[in-house]
Amino acid sequence: MPTGEARRRWQVPALLFALVWLSCTWFGSWAFNPNSATRLLAATAIVEKGNARIDEFADMTIDKALFDGHFYMDKAPGMTLMALPWVALTNAVTGQVSADVPHKLFDPAAEDFLRLRMRVAVAFTSAILTALAAVALLDLGTGLTGSRVAGLFGAVGFALGTTMWGWSTTYFGHAPTTALLAIAIWAVWRGTSGGPAGRYALTAGLALGWAVVIEHTAVLTGAPVALWALWRLRGREPDRVGRIVALTLAGGLVAAIPLFAYNLAVFGHPFQTGYSGVVGFEGMKQGLFGLTYPKLDVLWEILGGKRRGMVWVAPVLVLAPFGIWTLLRDPAKRDIGVMAAAGAVIAFLYHAAYVYWDGGNSTGPRHALPAVAYLAIGLAAFWSGANRFEKWLGGGFLAASVAINLAITAAEVQAPHFYPAPITQHIIPKFLSGDIRTIPNEFWGWSPWAGLGIWLALAALLTTALAVALHREKLSP
Repeated sequence: MPTGEARRRWQVPALLFALVWLSCTWFGSWAFNPNSATRLLAATAIVEKGNARIDEFADMTIDKALFDGHFYMDKAPGMTLMALPWVALTNAVTGQVSADVPHKLFDPAAEDFLRLRMRVAVAFTSAILTALAAVALLDLGTGLTGSRVAGLFGAVGFALGTTMWGWSTTYFGHAPTTALLAIAIWAVWRGTSGGPAGRYALTAGLALGWAVVIEHTAVLTGAPVALWALWRLRGREPDRVGRIVALTLAGGLVAAIPLFAYNLAVFGHPFQTGYSGVVGFEGMKQGLFGLTYPKLDVLWEILGGKRRGMVWVAPVLVLAPFGIWTLLRDPAKRDIGVMAAAGAVIAFLYHAAYVYWDGGNSTGPRHALPAVAYLAIGLAAFWSGANRFEKWLGGGFLAASVAINLAITAAEVQAPHFYPAPITQHIIPKFLSGDIRTIPNEFWGWSPWAGLGIWLALAALLTTALAVALHREKLSP
């Protein structure tokens, strides 16, 4: 491929990456949310003391585990491990350590300390993974449908038309796990469609393995990807299949080494987890760490209920099943349609089986977020098979979803649990009143509207450049 043409082909992915990364980095969330705080406090303890005990921070979070009289983070360690270099760098640049601020919940100085470290860690972990996943889905959607626009529709719907956007601004594990699942799906598709199989097998193994290190439930939500990969390898030479499987397993093992090392160093056993010592959440003793069996009433609530329903926070996803149906009807694409349908169903069923299904303070069904990685494939397929009217309809659904998720991301992805309809009762009023979090108003002292306005200007500039690059691609021979 000539250099000029290669450069043009990379313009759309590069601009999409920049738009998604900027959007995930620009807005923020409450630093004292226990789910984020416990991960960052554990990272701070490791950086500053060399061990994972958070005894001195115990009053700053309700998400903690107790072992032998000491408090620890009660989460899988992936997010904390990714935060270590960024917490250390922030400490070095600012010259500030945790001992310089009170270890009290709601203390302004302590919140400032956590907020800065959270925002730096998000910029170089969650935001990057979400942007990479969007680029991967762009490539997958384009290759699957033969339409760059269809790929872009699925990628933008995934990253900015769902609560992937909002959860990527926090230090929860849901968005990074979902992004890694999307990357693994892309790697399997690439590696079994004529690409360098070894390279993509290793990528898929690393992505699936690290997803499990971030959220252990990725063993369930990522299973369809692994099974689909095996299906795609059927009929190939045994030696070649063995090499590909070995590389995939090697990638997963490499990703798992930090998990076993953390568990061994902290708890004395490679298979001991923080979840087994959770304090204050008795429901975690039900079933397997709170996982029992799916309940139909809960399933409805996380699909269509006003309090947690996916349709209210990402209406564009109602189009995904139509796209998946078109894949199922095409014998050449049926396998990816089955994988996408199974992945989405498993994610929702897992959520419906969790004792704390409502997610506490949450906008949308956060535990079902991995379903978005699978449904995004359906979005690309929907656009590819849509007629003129359906494309106008799809564009409207996408625009509405992006607008809703802008409000969610800027105002509150962690909506208080007591609102029956958080979108209309809390988030939109909060957004319209200017009660939002952006870099300029949180760190530079500007007004919230100025912070939002700057993002709108930058996003408009990147979107325009993206449209121009897409048009040039169409005109290129």
